[in-house]
Amino acid sequence: MIIVGLTGGIGSGKTTVAKEFEALGIPVYIADIEAKKLMNRSKVIKRKLIALLGENAYLEGKLNRSYIAGVIFNDKTYLEKMNAIVHPKVARHFEKWVVKQNTSYVIKEVAILFENGGDAQCDYVITVTAPKAIRIQRLLKRDNTSKEKVEAIMKNQWSDSEKIKYSDFVIVNENLEETRLQAYKIHHKILQKIQ
Repeated sequence: MIIVGLTGGIGSGKTTVAKEFEALGIPVYIADIEAKKLMNRSKVIKRKLIALLGENAYLEGKLNRSYIAGVIFNDKTYLEKMNAIVHPKVARHFEKWVVKQNTSYVIKEVAILFENGGDAQCDYVITVTAPKAIRIQRLLKRDNTSKEKVEAIMKNQWSDSEKIKYSDFVIVNENLEETRLQAYKIHHKILQKIQ
């Protein structure tokens, strides 16, 4: 099975691009969504996160995302330790998911694909980019957050130029019609490469 990594900085529009590939019939695994499900479901992860971040990591048995974000994005060591707890479980979950797919390739959407070495498991990588001002604007609208919080998250991610260096394809996501066209072209290039 061919695995195509889909990545990009926060607010770049990875989810928008993922939907374009789904519309072309390609199964998409969104690592952040699956990680959150596992963090709420897995007793082992819960126990380890509470040991790492304290009782406030969960409220009424559910992941306390705003508390966790406040801790991990202000201290990189907590972010790394949390990723070491969660990422191996997500990787195993993904492997089980891939086996069930019946298609020429799958997309694995991961915000920090390069940062956690996930690109090593991918045959190809697509990076989604957008100007920083547009990304910040999208996030302020979407997450009802502050510019400072957005910039703190951005600081923990590789820059677009770093990601592009290691990518096979780049989608500039400023205009939906253009984004759709770019996804369509990349889809056909991948199909040509794997035939």
